[in-house]
Amino acid sequence: MRVAALYDIHGNLPALEAVLEEIRRTQVDHVVVGGDVIPGPMPCETLKRLVDLEIPLQFILGNGEVAVLEQLAGRELTAVPEPYRPIIRWTAQQIDPEYGQWVAGWPKTLCIEVSGLGKILFCHATPQNENDLLPALHPSLASRLSLRESTHPLSPAVTRTCSSTAWSPVFVW
Repeated sequence: MRVAALYDIHGNLPALEAVLEEIRRTQVDHVVVGGDVIPGPMPCETLKRLVDLEIPLQFILGNGEVAVLEQLAGRELTAVPEPYRPIIRWTAQQIDPEYGQWVAGWPKTLCIEVSGLGKILFCHATPQNENDLLPALHPSLASRLSLRESTHPLSPAVTRTCSSTAWSPVFVW
């Protein structure tokens, strides 16, 4: 099974389309969407594009989804820095309630078996919290686990991830 991991799409549909074209060319069998599909400029269109994908896919929550869900629930956005709150509010206004319910059901972590690699744990930041900065919390973790930077290929069975962050945790054991 060839797996692609997509992280931090942030409603950028044109960038997603480019990555999906590469996924088609490399004949990926399964896609893991590692959080932060939203917020961004085209949240509904991006969600719809992923839903319509012909390849099996699974989602995990990112801090962007958690913030939008908090806004949809009418809770205060205390975990979101003030400059980003208008973006979260706008995104929440764009999201269809049906999409909101679907996103609320996404897990925070996902573990899948990939032949040749074993079990892989996907999470947005750390398995405990989608806001943690893993290298800052655990500087020696990379030497103890197989933590890979998001822009490097994991193996022939796991394709490059799409990410705008420095780290997208993928744990192989």
